Amino acid sequence: MQALDDVRVLDLTQVLAGPYCTMLLSDLGADVVKIERPGGDLIRPNPPFVGDDGGDREAYGGYFQSVNRGKRSLELDLNDEADREDFLELVEEADVVAENFQAGTMERFALEYETLRERNPELVYASIRGFGDPRTGETDRQGQPSFDLVAQALGGVMEITGPEDGPPTKVGPGIGDLFTATLNAVGILAALHHRDRTGEGQYVDTAMYDAMISMCERTVYQHSYTGEVPTRRGNSHPTLFPYNAFETADGHVVVAAFGDNHWNALCEAMDRPDLAADYPTAADRLDDRESLREEIAEWTAGRTAEELCDALEGSVPCAPVQDVADVFEDPHVRARDMLVEVEQPGADEDVTVAGSPIKLSETPPDPGECAPLLDEHREELLGERTSPADADD
Repeated sequence: MQALDDVRVLDLTQVLAGPYCTMLLSDLGADVVKIERPGGDLIRPNPPFVGDDGGDREAYGGYFQSVNRGKRSLELDLNDEADREDFLELVEEADVVAENFQAGTMERFALEYETLRERNPELVYASIRGFGDPRTGETDRQGQPSFDLVAQALGGVMEITGPEDGPPTKVGPGIGDLFTATLNAVGILAALHHRDRTGEGQYVDTAMYDAMISMCERTVYQHSYTGEVPTRRGNSHPTLFPYNAFETADGHVVVAAFGDNHWNALCEAMDRPDLAADYPTAADRLDDRESLREEIAEWTAGRTAEELCDALEGSVPCAPVQDVADVFEDPHVRARDMLVEVEQPGADEDVTVAGSPIKLSETPPDPGECAPLLDEHREELLGERTSPADADD
């Protein structure tokens, strides 16, 4: 038994934000039916592929595999009347419909929330858009396209990311997509809980711009409390010190010793009792952070990352800055099931995708099933009907 094994999701999403949201639900046991446009999700053909010959190229690449595992696929053309009716019949038995089109797209198909709710009053309808849906707050930005880069720029992420003397910088992972997707999954679960108590479905709306403002909560209160506009500080923190990345002889290590206990332990490891005595409070350390950063950097530069972490482990929060190869070699990651092997159709070997960070003691997630081939589950979902390929023959 899994936590959501009685939930069916009709997933109209594509690319990253929507598929990541519904993948979280699939990992928790939901039956996620990926309703794909003719030709399939836009990212099916995106690289990378396995092997020099790209033997899995006809199936899909790593991008699609990573966020569509465990789903079933059905290819429908929502411009076609018969396909729209098939979709509406599926809606009658569904718990959730999720989509990440621009605002107004489902209305053009005559499949908007109000129409679907007539067919299934208990339906939870979830949308992910760059700027939200007019139903939950109308603005002149709605209908505009948005991507992760746009959301990070507007929401303030880029302004506080990067070196102090450098340009605004995008965060590496697509957090505009992924954080929005995670919040949308939370909203879906809340709506399902409400439905189970009342029998009433509802609309769940999560906007990428909104999500980035939420993620930058620190800048909001800082501006409100001080009137200042926070900007880039590199790897440091505006109100905590030391809370930095420091260069070592063979890489970088992060050190978070802003608490008095950790600061004293750091000074002991550095054999600098004078620093502990001269800077006994957090305010003292913030006032003289630049000179203290130089003192710590001089100490770390003469040691390897391993030596430094060995010296601080157990007394000061610290860690080496790892690349993905290091992550693959970390036994902690394997013990936490955060690297999952899945079949890659069209290839003779399995591939690795990120596991589920949601751990449940009684109903653990199961992210081990590969992503579907396009229209792979037509007969399961619609019965014994002629597929488009057979019709062409």
